[in-house]
Amino acid sequence: MQTQVLTAATGIALAAQLLRQGQLVAFPTETVYGLGADALCATAVAAIFAAKGRPAEDPLIVHLAELADLPQVVASVPPLAYQLAAAFWPGPLTLILPRGPAVPLAVTAGRDTVAVRIPDHPVARALLAATGRPLAAPSANRFGHTSPTTAAHVLADLDGRIAAVLDGGPTPIGVESSVLDLTTHPPALLRPGGVSLEQLQALIGTVALGPRPTSGAGLVAPGLIERHYAPTSSLWLVVSQRDGALEWLRTRTQAELVAGRRVGLLLTDEDAAALATRNVDIERLGSCHTPAQIAHQLYAALRALDARRPDLILTRHLGSDGLNRALSDRLTRAAAGRVVRLDDH
Repeated sequence: MQTQVLTAATGIALAAQLLRQGQLVAFPTETVYGLGADALCATAVAAIFAAKGRPAEDPLIVHLAELADLPQVVASVPPLAYQLAAAFWPGPLTLILPRGPAVPLAVTAGRDTVAVRIPDHPVARALLAATGRPLAAPSANRFGHTSPTTAAHVLADLDGRIAAVLDGGPTPIGVESSVLDLTTHPPALLRPGGVSLEQLQALIGTVALGPRPTSGAGLVAPGLIERHYAPTSSLWLVVSQRDGALEWLRTRTQAELVAGRRVGLLLTDEDAAALATRNVDIERLGSCHTPAQIAHQLYAALRALDARRPDLILTRHLGSDGLNRALSDRLTRAAAGRVVRLDDH
């Protein structure tokens, strides 16, 4: 089965029809492309896990068209959820709430909580409205691989495994939603994303930082497995102040070149200028002063660099404030344990 590529202008009705038939359709959101299925159909949800090669212990996010749809999928809605929805929905914030009885346990990895959000993308909103059903939609890529921000990225991973991809162009934000657990006190930020910790704290006060599980067992939210978002080539992440990180990158690069290895560097514009390293494949992320630009570029740059098959990819930690927290989280998981923390020494 070849995957159909549908245009946003003409393909929404067909995409909605396919989804109502229980088939899988990838579509753009403001974060990354999602792999959609009818969230209330256990058979369709099972097809997501099969297409992605995703473990059953990793739950899915349910996407809704409107706030009024929330009671379809949750058992109760605390006042705090409405406060957050008023501020950040539609948008890149996922809330963990008590699961409603209509949601199959396959969606929630067997848990009594469900992850929900309303996406802020015109194609996603139109598709949800046309389908008339909540859509379970993890990122539209093979499990553990770098997330897709274009239809071409989706096809690179899932062509022939899904019915269609709705092409809405590159996604504007480029990293996944923040996940906030409202079933704990205080609320816990389980995954940083497009809504920053600082934005959440400014609105609701204390926000705990959730645990970082080392396995997929019993996960309350997606995106928490240690190895995630990873390229095929080994990625190494150095964590230090900028000067120390650049010196480590320079030294490690030269050592790898002397050993005859092909090195790829994933760098901000400023870091690329400072290193000025020859015989190295560099993919630029944009200026360190514009984290939103880096987020928009991150997965596309990582995929482009990985496609050129370096023996290894080197990059550095980008900080823990604002959107940088999400960027550093994604790079840490993409490194899958290959993290060098210079400041620990």
